Amino acid sequence: MKIRILYLLFVGILLAGFTSCKKTPQVVQGSGNVTGNQNGVDPPAGAGDGVTFINNGTSVIFNLYAPGKTTVGVIGEFNSWQPTAMKNSKDGTRWWVEVDNLDPTKEYAYQYLIDGSLKVGDPYTHKVLDPNNDAAIPASVYTNLKPYPAGQSGIVSTFWYGAPAYAWQTTNFTRPAPKNMVIYELLVRDFVATHSYQTLTDTLNYMARLGVNTIELMPVNEFEGNDSWGYNPNYMLALDKYYGTPNAYKAFIDACHARGIAVLQDIVLEDQFGSSPMVQMYWNASANQPASNNPWFDQTTMHPYGVGFQMNHQSAATVYYTENVMKYWMQEYHIDGFRFDMGDGYTQKNTGSDGAAYAAYDAGRVATWTTYINYMKGLDPNFLITGEYWTVPQEQLVVAKLGYMMWNNLSTQAEQSTMGWATNPSWDLSGLFYDQFAFPSSNAYSIISYFESHDQERLQFKNEMYGNANANGSYSTKDIPTGLARDEMAAAFMFSSPGPKMVWQFGERGYDISINDLGGRLSDKPPHWEYMSDANRKHLFGAYAKMIKMKEKNSAFTTTSFSYNLGGSIKFIQLLDPNNTNNVEVIGNFDVIPQPAVLSFPSTGTWYDNITGSSINIATLPYNVTLHPGEYHVYSNTPLNQ
Repeated sequence: MKIRILYLLFVGILLAGFTSCKKTPQVVQGSGNVTGNQNGVDPPAGAGDGVTFINNGTSVIFNLYAPGKTTVGVIGEFNSWQPTAMKNSKDGTRWWVEVDNLDPTKEYAYQYLIDGSLKVGDPYTHKVLDPNNDAAIPASVYTNLKPYPAGQSGIVSTFWYGAPAYAWQTTNFTRPAPKNMVIYELLVRDFVATHSYQTLTDTLNYMARLGVNTIELMPVNEFEGNDSWGYNPNYMLALDKYYGTPNAYKAFIDACHARGIAVLQDIVLEDQFGSSPMVQMYWNASANQPASNNPWFDQTTMHPYGVGFQMNHQSAATVYYTENVMKYWMQEYHIDGFRFDMGDGYTQKNTGSDGAAYAAYDAGRVATWTTYINYMKGLDPNFLITGEYWTVPQEQLVVAKLGYMMWNNLSTQAEQSTMGWATNPSWDLSGLFYDQFAFPSSNAYSIISYFESHDQERLQFKNEMYGNANANGSYSTKDIPTGLARDEMAAAFMFSSPGPKMVWQFGERGYDISINDLGGRLSDKPPHWEYMSDANRKHLFGAYAKMIKMKEKNSAFTTTSFSYNLGGSIKFIQLLDPNNTNNVEVIGNFDVIPQPAVLSFPSTGTWYDNITGSSINIATLPYNVTLHPGEYHVYSNTPLNQ
């Protein structure tokens, strides 16, 4: 996500209040000028980062990576918030202590006290309590939420040996192949009015009717505030409580798997924001930026699109931390993949404000992603790795060959097409096809194309506001039924092109509230479930469902043998079935006036129209026809599976 500027308004405020896994990362330059501690004591074997339970939960080992600090203590409900001194490791990078005589049935709150003045939560905590935001979380969303500890300040962490376990029900789930993936991207906050995993789980019948086989959630790890898109992260291993409990999230994932739906989790590891303990622990107040000895963060952003504080993914400490974050979500929550926000931002090449230089081939960025992709695939060879990667195609191809499926934004071309405007800019949809990236057929399924996303304007809003019309105004894409019908036509072309596709929430029913309305880009947007009572919008939903199911159930839509012309008013796609059973021809008129079409079908004979249920007989080729504005067809030799 390139546009998160509004979050910066909060960073200064957050920073003003700073004063009030299994192996140790290597000491790297900029990690506190650590020289080691010959009198130090290393943490016990098996003590991971954060909290490790021992003695059946009656004892814990706290373990914090904090090189260069003078003193570190742990404070919490187990010691009346009076610091228990932590021991420094021999290499000087870690601070740890064992605390005994705990009640395994009790949830405890705690913080670290660093150098006698700075209080921070645990970067490895799985739950935080926030004095400024927890009160706005209703009990119906998060039951029995632990109260914030009286008399304390700042975000605190918790641990709980006896936390209710979740019993997974679906253990034999098979993920969809990338060639058949249809992803539904949603923001829990706006998809259901309760903003809860429980209600989201209850809507899975809707998803099943639509036919999507993958759901992608915008970030669900802890972020600043409650009312957010989630791209302002602060605690990367904690689930944000605004959407529900860990077990409610697990139940949602489990229910998705039971229905054959994979779950992708959007994650932001390019940067963090000011309330992150990792930012606060090493901070240069005079320069208002991370200090030069911060083990994880750059002092300045290296590229034109940064918003928070950028992580240095060429630091060993950052790589260690990032891999621990990845592993935790993969194994604890059984997710099927990540969508990486700003995957192209994992760079240490300082390109300032030069977007072209930023997108140019970056060997360091490739090396970083090689490390991370190999790590994830080592944990789970079939794990789905997707995300933004806005670089030159040569670099995209390198990471695609490693298993990264990258977003392909065609929103502008799609908007022009549904509105009926050929130019300024172009309505050419050719970018739906992987050969436009000079990708080989072996990477035909490495591009995730979409017409709408959380970051882009809504097609139907553009139709209603800026649509084109014919000379006498008898056909206008501003008319809601006409615009919705053109959304259908656009969907037919998007889903027909080979490779994974993505739908943004409610595009399947013509959502027409602007991304910038109702308080601005990041503001709450109503779900408008009543739209499903409107015949035209319900028909659009049906067209989406038809196309999605045809895409998933017919091998023609996975072909690497095709032809197309998507630059003119008459657009067509021809797909030659790799199994030689059922070829497909998709045609449509995106103009606002009738247009003649000259089409070369793969063969003569009877062709079945999968949209209308009728058929045509083609006696000779090429086939000449005149299409009305907005008229489209999806033809095949025999009826397609739906």
